[in-house]
Amino acid sequence: MSASSSEKNKLGLWTSTSLVVGNMIGAGVFLMPAAMASYGSIGLLGWVFSAIGSYFLAKVFSNLSKLLPHATGGPYAYTRNGLGDFAGFLVAWGYYLAVSCANAAITISFVSALSTFFPVLASSAVTAITTGLCTIWLLTYINTRGVVTGGKVQLVTTILKVTPLILVAIGGLFFIQAKNFSPFNGSGTTIYGALTATATMTMFAFIGIESATVPAGSVANPEKTIPRATLLGLLIATLVYILSSFSVIGIIPAEALKHSVTPFADAAVVIYGSNARYWVSAGIAIAAFGSLNGWTLLQGQMPFAIASDKLFPAAFARKNKKGVPYVGILVSSVMVSLFMSMNYTKGLVEQFRFLLLLSLLSILIPYLLSAASYLIIRVKQKQVDGLTGAVILAILAFGYALWTIAGTGKEAVYYGFLLLMGGIPFYVWLAYKKNSGD
Repeated sequence: MSASSSEKNKLGLWTSTSLVVGNMIGAGVFLMPAAMASYGSIGLLGWVFSAIGSYFLAKVFSNLSKLLPHATGGPYAYTRNGLGDFAGFLVAWGYYLAVSCANAAITISFVSALSTFFPVLASSAVTAITTGLCTIWLLTYINTRGVVTGGKVQLVTTILKVTPLILVAIGGLFFIQAKNFSPFNGSGTTIYGALTATATMTMFAFIGIESATVPAGSVANPEKTIPRATLLGLLIATLVYILSSFSVIGIIPAEALKHSVTPFADAAVVIYGSNARYWVSAGIAIAAFGSLNGWTLLQGQMPFAIASDKLFPAAFARKNKKGVPYVGILVSSVMVSLFMSMNYTKGLVEQFRFLLLLSLLSILIPYLLSAASYLIIRVKQKQVDGLTGAVILAILAFGYALWTIAGTGKEAVYYGFLLLMGGIPFYVWLAYKKNSGD
């Protein structure tokens, strides 16, 4: 295969950027203004604070992708290179389970958004589960057709879901009323307390900044494309988040916003008329579909990277004719299907929600360890120029990741630790097989 032909079968700058933006901007952001309404307009500062912290992390991932441009697996590859096999395995173990849990939640968001157009989805659990399963396996099929196919779907869905957010963000500027920004702090706590709470909530919207680093082996010119896609993706998502939230808060009075279940749709109705509710609902559905597609693409890449290092069963390193590590995608899609179905079984709803909380924690831990690995990798490669700046960046990124982990709550940290430690016997078995030559 020629070099030019090979490059055509890889992700470029815009598809890589859409992977970052698409995985960050999920259906949840459409509900964020209502979730933070009780805190007052200080929530806008929460977005800014999270954006600054996420920039430190994005910069770390950007720099790591330059140091290790061909390292498939993103946070796993960086952690393994910096802190060794065991730390790398723990990151990959937690990340793989986390993506499966998160994809189940995204599927439920997608089905929920579709219920605006098909009310039966809200009343029939069987119909909802069937729709969710069809969605999961449709995207599984698409992503086993090659990363370029999945990347093109991601680019289209990202454009489609960002459009309603931008329309509300820009159109809303002409309908803002200054009185709706009062009170600034309605939380009843200190400004620091309210800022901490809102920044903790908004941090979840920035999960996915590492997305371009995971399929590094499938990215064209990775040493340039990945850093650009990571920072460009963060910039686009941040602008969309802050501008759209500013408009929604300015249009809808705080008291009404608290009780809104569709804040963006409510704002769109004020700006564009009653029919706007439907295209915003369509935007939410596309947002969920796009996020699910992006995370499905990553489901195969992470276990492929671990299996290639003989820290995961060899089957996960297999590729199909399209060059896709399909086993990881198939296994994860089975888990996603089970977790998604759990939500529609009343007795298991709470367990499912807790799994989602654990998944968020499990994605934050790779951020923490990647920040720690950054300095070690620089030293290994004898990159001493600009070391002071690198140390400051690593400390800021590590501190922000640690703070966000604390924000998930004591219970999640406790059970998250047990979840990670639960993978140790699996690691011991694989290490034994690796060293015994089996």
